[in-house]
Parts: sequence; C-alpha cells; structure tokens
Amino acid sequence: MLSPEPTQGVRVNFSADSAASAELSVIIPSVNSYDDLDGCLKALETGQDARLEIIVADRLGEQVRHFIRREHPGVTVIAVAPDTSIPRMRAIAIGKASAPAVAVIEDHVIVPKGWARAMLDALATAGEAVGGTVDNAATGTWVDWSAFLCEYSSTLPPLPEGPADWLPGNNVIYRAETLRRLAPVLDEDKWENRLHDAIRGAGGTLTRRPEIVVGHKMHYSFGLYMSQRYLYSRSYAGAKSGNMPLSRRLPIGLAALVLLPPMMFLRTIRNVRTKGRYQRELLRALPLLVPFCLAWGAGEAFGYLFGPGKALSRVR
Repeated sequence: MLSPEPTQGVRVNFSADSAASAELSVIIPSVNSYDDLDGCLKALETGQDARLEIIVADRLGEQVRHFIRREHPGVTVIAVAPDTSIPRMRAIAIGKASAPAVAVIEDHVIVPKGWARAMLDALATAGEAVGGTVDNAATGTWVDWSAFLCEYSSTLPPLPEGPADWLPGNNVIYRAETLRRLAPVLDEDKWENRLHDAIRGAGGTLTRRPEIVVGHKMHYSFGLYMSQRYLYSRSYAGAKSGNMPLSRRLPIGLAALVLLPPMMFLRTIRNVRTKGRYQRELLRALPLLVPFCLAWGAGEAFGYLFGPGKALSRVR
C-alpha cells in the first residue's frame, strides 16, 4: 500500500502547446497558508518517479506567491482573486496544464513517495479517471481527528478496488483529453462530483485504487471547522437546488435541518467501525461530531432554502 509518510467567470481554455515533457500535471488550489502548501510541495518534489508539472492557483496574495517562487522555483504559480472558489481555481489551473494526465490534490495533502508513478500506472489500465483513498495526517488534536472523521470516514481505506460511483476530489487523476472534452462542465464552478457525474453520464468509467493513499494534514480550531462544514454544505446544496421551485426546496431544506445531522452522525460511526480502524479516536471524537453534523445539516438547509450565497468562495 502506498501510504503517506508523517512528513470571475473564466472559461477553461486548454493550451494547444503540448511540447512540454511532463507526464503529469498536478493541480493545487492554494487557499490555506504557505506552511500547508510548503509541506505539500516538498512531498511532490521528492520521491516521485515521474516528470511533473506542478501548477498552483493561489488566492492568498503576493506574499505567499513570493515564497512559492523563491522556495519552489519549478512550480507554476497562477494568481487569482481572493474570492475565487476552489472549483474555479482548479478549472483555471487545469486550463494551463500541458501533460497528457492531470491530477488534483489540495494544499494540505501530503503524497507518499511513488504516488505520481502509481497514479499514472493506474490510469494507463483504467478508464477516464482514477482515485485513491485519504487517511488522516493531522493527529495532534481531537478537533483535527473529529473533523477528519466527520468529513472523510467514507474515504478511509480499506475500500473495494475497481469501478466506482464516486472518487475523492483531492486524490484523483484524469486523462487530459477527458477534461478537454468536458471543459464546459469544469466552467460551471461546481464541486468534483459534477465532473464525475458528467464522466459517467458520457459513458466513461471512474476507477478506485484504494492502495494509493494520501495524507490529509489539515489543522482546525473548533470554530474554523464549524464554519467550513457549514459553508461547504451550503455551497453543495445551493448548487443542487438550482432552479427548484420553493415547493420542493422547502421540504428538502427542512428535512436536511432535522434529519440530516443524526443520519450523518450514525453514518460516520458506521463507516469507521466497518473499517476496523480508529475505534479509540472515534470514541473520543463523538462529542465533537454532534455540533459538526449539526453545522452540516444547517448548511444544507440554508443552501436549499436560500441558495449558496457566497459560501462557495469562502470554502477552504
């Protein structure tokens, strides 16, 4: 198993210049801090047996971009406005990619040695997209553990290998030709589930390779995760509600507010218990899972009832 070591409306426009020798373009939205991104880039720059083009779309400002250029001169940096959403940042960076394969991770994801080659080899024998799994690399506090289990219990290994209905958005590789073909979908400014549904809708295949594991090294305060869970859930539900009439949005929103928190709480417990891992961590996380799941439900309720607002651009 490859496991991590503790260490404004812009059209997607693919360049016709494929002269670059990179085998894999790696897309990273920079939305948290330089410290997070620095660890992510160091992992990519060591122990990867593949020629990489690393593209960072940054919304944090010129100081962060200065450090990236100074400490990681081989990285391509794209400056975007501070209110640019993560899906938009991904789309803009994908539009600059020159390699025949494109991987997407996050600025707080730590890839293991050999990750790039493993992803490329997996894609070579699969369909249009391949995703791995996600494990926790932020183990210092119970807030970090609770946040991780709340959000990623479904992505924890072990998972079945082969064709899948969904893939994580932060450990995934695509054929560049697939992304070119679906550029209008990328331009919709929606989360990766929309792209993955479009791939499957066009007859393509999503493939899971659970042995390719990355580390999710994101540190939270209680207030930060509460706000982020609410914002993500509101952006997701707001996008789904679209042009739904109020007669449909109202009951779905009320159901999300009342029924979703206990469902997510129980689902998280079930997911962790069936993995046979992190049982002690789950037990200690239970008190924090309650407010985190309540924030999840509130976000979806407000998304259905009032739309996404500016939630998407505030998700980190």
